[in-house]
Amino acid sequence: MIRKGRVKRREPRIRLVANEKIRATDVRAIAEDGAMIGTISLSEAIQRAREEDKDVVLVNELATPPIVKLIELSKFKFQQQQKAAAGRKRAKTQELKEVRFTPFMSDGDFEARLKKVSTFLKRGDKVRLSLQYKGRQITKQEFGQQVFARVIERTSEYSTVELEPKMLGKKLIAQLLPVKKVKPNDKK
Repeated sequence: MIRKGRVKRREPRIRLVANEKIRATDVRAIAEDGAMIGTISLSEAIQRAREEDKDVVLVNELATPPIVKLIELSKFKFQQQQKAAAGRKRAKTQELKEVRFTPFMSDGDFEARLKKVSTFLKRGDKVRLSLQYKGRQITKQEFGQQVFARVIERTSEYSTVELEPKMLGKKLIAQLLPVKKVKPNDKK
């Protein structure tokens, strides 16, 4: 059976070590508000947490002694999920778009493809330029180089060349990277 549609990936489960599952004798304890309690035994930390109706959650096991936080387990899980979601939101994905050219193309076709390249670059995507030589066109490689030179020159104000034009078999490729705009308050 073939299923159509998007496959939704499951979120990676956040695995937490809490309370008696912590394998340490002494721990550095932190209160829920972030205040440092100090280095105490694990049994004392668990006792203190139970008095406050909270759990002891392992935050950093690589530290010496391991760092734990006295907080409700469900609240800590929720905070970790919020951090992960905020990180995904901030990460901007940059797509790679490909625009194909030919060595002998009319001005109308060239302008249409140049407009596409400009649109992609202004949107913040990388653009790969590719040019396939067919048959005896390979003997006139300079025409393909001229096409790429025109594209690079016309898009130079909002792009930089990431990959110089080079031949891969019968294909000429180059890659353009959008230039980041400097905001007035970001000047150094």
